[in-house]
Amino acid sequence: MAGCCGCCSALRPRYRRLVDNIYPSDPQDGLVKSNMEKLTFYAVSSPEKLDRIGEYLAYKVSRDIARHRNGYVIIAMEAMDRLLLACHAQSLNLFVESFLKMVQKLLECHEAEMQLLAAQSFIKFANIEEDTPSYHRRYDFFVSKFSSLCHNCHEDLETQSRLRIAGLKGIQGVVRKTVSDDLQVNIWDETHMEKIIPSLLFNMQGHCGSLSETPDSPQEEANPWSLAENCLRELMGRATFGNVRSVIRPVLKHLDNHELWEPNDFAVHTFKIIMYSIQAQYSYAVIQILMSHLDDKSKMDESDRKRKKPKADAKVRTGIVNVLANIVSIAAGESIGPSVLEIFNSLLNHLRHSIDIRTTKEADLMDEKHFQDCVINTLGEFANNLPDFQKIEIMMFIMGKVPLPTDESHEADVLLQKILLKSLLKVGTKYRTVQMCQAFPSPFLQPLLQMSLASDTAVRLVVQQILHTLLDRHNYLSSLTQLYVAGPLPDIKIEKCSRQDSMFFKKNGNDILMHMFESVQIANNTAENFQAIYTTLALICVEFGTDSEVLIELLRLIFAIQELPAKSTLLSSGQHCAMHILVVGFLFFLAHLTAIPLFCAHVEQVIKNRLERAIQLLPDDSCTFGLFNSIPDNMEETLFDSGVIAEALRSSGHDTSRLLLPYIPRKVGQVTVTRSISDLNSISVEVDSVNSSPGIPRRHPEEEITVESLKRMLAESPTARRQAEDERRLRIIEEFRTAAFEDLVAKAEQQTLDLQNKLNEIFGKVPAAVDISSRPNSPHPNTRDDSRPLPPPVCNIKFPSHFIY
Repeated sequence: MAGCCGCCSALRPRYRRLVDNIYPSDPQDGLVKSNMEKLTFYAVSSPEKLDRIGEYLAYKVSRDIARHRNGYVIIAMEAMDRLLLACHAQSLNLFVESFLKMVQKLLECHEAEMQLLAAQSFIKFANIEEDTPSYHRRYDFFVSKFSSLCHNCHEDLETQSRLRIAGLKGIQGVVRKTVSDDLQVNIWDETHMEKIIPSLLFNMQGHCGSLSETPDSPQEEANPWSLAENCLRELMGRATFGNVRSVIRPVLKHLDNHELWEPNDFAVHTFKIIMYSIQAQYSYAVIQILMSHLDDKSKMDESDRKRKKPKADAKVRTGIVNVLANIVSIAAGESIGPSVLEIFNSLLNHLRHSIDIRTTKEADLMDEKHFQDCVINTLGEFANNLPDFQKIEIMMFIMGKVPLPTDESHEADVLLQKILLKSLLKVGTKYRTVQMCQAFPSPFLQPLLQMSLASDTAVRLVVQQILHTLLDRHNYLSSLTQLYVAGPLPDIKIEKCSRQDSMFFKKNGNDILMHMFESVQIANNTAENFQAIYTTLALICVEFGTDSEVLIELLRLIFAIQELPAKSTLLSSGQHCAMHILVVGFLFFLAHLTAIPLFCAHVEQVIKNRLERAIQLLPDDSCTFGLFNSIPDNMEETLFDSGVIAEALRSSGHDTSRLLLPYIPRKVGQVTVTRSISDLNSISVEVDSVNSSPGIPRRHPEEEITVESLKRMLAESPTARRQAEDERRLRIIEEFRTAAFEDLVAKAEQQTLDLQNKLNEIFGKVPAAVDISSRPNSPHPNTRDDSRPLPPPVCNIKFPSHFIY
């Protein structure tokens, strides 16, 4: 019966007759459009017949493929495409199954035209939005086949390009068809991503030599590489937080297998595309995955335990860090809280591990040095996008990692200090100082000042550069890096010192200047160290110069440095010359900054005297800072006179009472109570008061008044007596600065006991019964309450021990 139906067309089902009628006698004539319209109308009117129409078309396609009748295959696929676009029904799922079988048959062909035809039909199908999802449909074959098309290596370059584009568009269609429906096959599965991602990267990699386009916008899909980039953008744009790792891992694996970290232009370009395409709130996840990959590459190779060598060489790790440096600015804005410190901590650990790597090859050492510089640059790029308060926290965090200088610092410790301080400097360049108290919190300033006295010259230089970066609020640093003793100075305008800055200097100024004083005396200072110290002092003058107290303290420090060569015998003659050059440079700068005529005249006179008699005490163009010069014999007229400068400042309204006092810095490392400079210099020398004990003459117990002492007092000049009094005052000030707290308490207790004994002696001579009410100033004269008990004598009252302080 079936055979009879096949011979007689009238006995065949209607849908078969309609399908057969769309085929022309000659395949070159193409689809019979009138009959195709009848078939379409029948399918729309009877949607329950769609599955049978699909099965019959699939049968005819399979037969035509086997017989190599490609013309009829093309006609059948065109008919299927039109039916897909015209029909929207619940039974479309069954029709789609037949359609996908036809596409699969075509993709399995070895002819390029059939594969292209299949890809085009699948793309049209992918763009159709289905009303009902399909729970059983699978796309595993299409993922594999389209991925293989992306790697096609046909001899004809044009055909090769067409096939690769077809594969990429097929992958794009699979992603669009599956990613929007959670009930569909999980396209984010590891097995699928390990085929899709390498296929995209393979086509992008062919264009690696001409990466001139910006990765933040889609490109025209005229070639495989641009289409691959757009596919990757679309894939990352649809990724959720849980799927980010599924995409990034194959990317990292591809870069590792093809050794694309060095050079890393392609890696940087790829990750920029990823960062610009992914949702902003998930961008920091990419950073964390890259950091984990860097951690894995930095793990020590267990096969060679004698040599501490990581799994990947320095060039690979440098490439990964360089990628981080290029993309971290995109993700930094979304990274908040612990994730910031976590990333910085990880990068600092990589710096530490890089220092510990032992190698004897010069090339490996240079690669590690390049890796360290790249990590430091990455820290700066990341900090550049953080708010200022987080930059301060980052600098404090890095400072906490720096090993403080000790007497037995090893070479590795010194190298770690240098690298970490360079990292801190890089972060500091991204910070904009507003108030000094915020830029220099005490937990950050104190260890930084300690590092300024490190034994290594390079470490001290980096510390000074950090101070320059944070002190320079008005961008005058470039103008203050050169020392002037002639000609006009750069145009510098000093603003009024704020109250917060003034309080900051009162609290921390003594420590800062004291460390500058100690830094000048270090024997291995280079010209760069002296130049950096000058720049630091000049910046302090510019930022705090309107405060009279700051100006006086800076001058006291400068005169103390001028006196060092005459007092110190441990330093070389070149070091002494460098100190004098530092002094003349700073005083020339300060004189023209204050614009006081008498001040400027004195400085110019001393410079003139040095030009005539001691030119080695002036800076030259050799950038040696006088370290190879020798001190002249007669230097009286080549030194600056503090009295002349004090008179000049006094004439302009400055209080110079402390300028002539010698500068006696507190020893570094000594623990004392924090006091401001004005408090320490205003300690009263008078221990007891004359008015406290009326009728009893004041007498110092250590003085012996004899005829010889009276003659000596008459013969002594007032100047010598004043100098002796100043020395006594300074001795007491120094005692309060340097003596231990327990010693000061014991001395105060002894003075209290002496005073108590003297009071007991005085009150013992006074009659016991004294009627207070009989005094003229009593409010109730001549009255007395006998029932009220008399108060105990003042001398017998036991005061609490806290009052003796």
